[in-house]
Amino acid sequence: MTKRHGYGVLAAVTALVVLCSTAIFLLVTGTGRGKDEDTVTAAPPAARGSAAPASSGNWVGTWSAPPSGAEPGTLIDGLAGRSVRNVVHTSVAGEATRVTLSNLYGQQPLSITSATVALAAAPGSPTAAAGTLRRLTFGGTTTVVIPAGGQRVSDAVRMSVPGAADLLVTTYSPLASGPVTFHAQARQTSYLAEGDRTRDPDGAAYTAQSSYWRYVTAVDVLSRRLAGTLVTLGDSLTDGLRSTSGANHRWPDRLARRLANEQGAPRYSVVNAGISGNRVLLAGAGRPADNPAALDRFDRDVLGRSGAKAVFIDLGINDILRAPQQYDARRIVDGLRELTARAHAKGLHVVGATLMPFEGHRGYTVRGEQTRQAVNAEIRSGRVFDAYADFDRGLRDQTHPARLAAAYDSGDHLHLNDAGYLRMAETVNVADLRGAAPAQL
Repeated sequence: MTKRHGYGVLAAVTALVVLCSTAIFLLVTGTGRGKDEDTVTAAPPAARGSAAPASSGNWVGTWSAPPSGAEPGTLIDGLAGRSVRNVVHTSVAGEATRVTLSNLYGQQPLSITSATVALAAAPGSPTAAAGTLRRLTFGGTTTVVIPAGGQRVSDAVRMSVPGAADLLVTTYSPLASGPVTFHAQARQTSYLAEGDRTRDPDGAAYTAQSSYWRYVTAVDVLSRRLAGTLVTLGDSLTDGLRSTSGANHRWPDRLARRLANEQGAPRYSVVNAGISGNRVLLAGAGRPADNPAALDRFDRDVLGRSGAKAVFIDLGINDILRAPQQYDARRIVDGLRELTARAHAKGLHVVGATLMPFEGHRGYTVRGEQTRQAVNAEIRSGRVFDAYADFDRGLRDQTHPARLAAAYDSGDHLHLNDAGYLRMAETVNVADLRGAAPAQL
């Protein structure tokens, strides 16, 4: 039964308050049902049993992955006739959830006729834990058409979502939709199946594996414990490139565990807004642009995240590496300051990071190193962010400061191994994540 209908019944038939409330609870929680399929079987529109009833608490992000482009090879048919089962990892728990689906890079409407969410039976598994599969609705219906360039947020679903757990978000579209909106560097295995297998608790039909996240860009939870969301905006270092796939060893994952476990830490969830190769100033090719510049995507990927209270910015190295004509520290710093100002305008606290060394990487130049040092000097002056974490000092080789410490280097002299990403998270002073006096820009 939907929330809207439930309230209508309660208002119209006051004599049946207790009976109707009990019915709503049974429909929503699935109490008394013996089979997983019963939790997602479509009921008549007035009694689908998926929308969460009113509850106190805050909507916060538990996971996100910003769209990074159009998936190669999907220009015409998209993934018509196939079920996509995305595996996503939560940062915090909640008592209800909702999912954001995107058709940002689509060139025609995306018709999704069935979508579900479930708790994975085991880490990385395409099989749902018993009794957790729930059908997603959009405005009370089980189908949704997302226009080209658009996105849709599902209705709230009552289900207990644990922190630091894997969720399965599954979609099915029977029609050709053109380019698939995806996040290219998931560092997580997801799955594909032929036909509409969205309501299969068993993952046996999901025989194809994928290293991408498709369509799903955010998962929120309703929490009574948390005060808001910390968004980590960055490039491949935030995306977790070269970390162990499926292990959730990106530095935002590690930071989320610190906030969950350390006494006195801010009561924030952590969501990842990293895109590999991302720059502050310049976007990739195409329209909409593949890998949009941070200045272009800030409203969508940071300010638009549920419950956003603070943002951590770790960007600038690709402006040096991928656009060598832009050896202009002032332009990079001005771009970072603009991000800070836009966050302040919406009431967000801003923490940033110094740029880590990269000598030995194929893109290293002396001029690039000089630019990095100039950017870091401005960040350390306190005139760019409200506070900063000194990733440079925390991860560099102390005897050769232009290089990463060998213990943290993945081998390409730019990206980190698991120990390096852990060290990034350890370098953050969690007290700095709280709001304080804003930077003097």
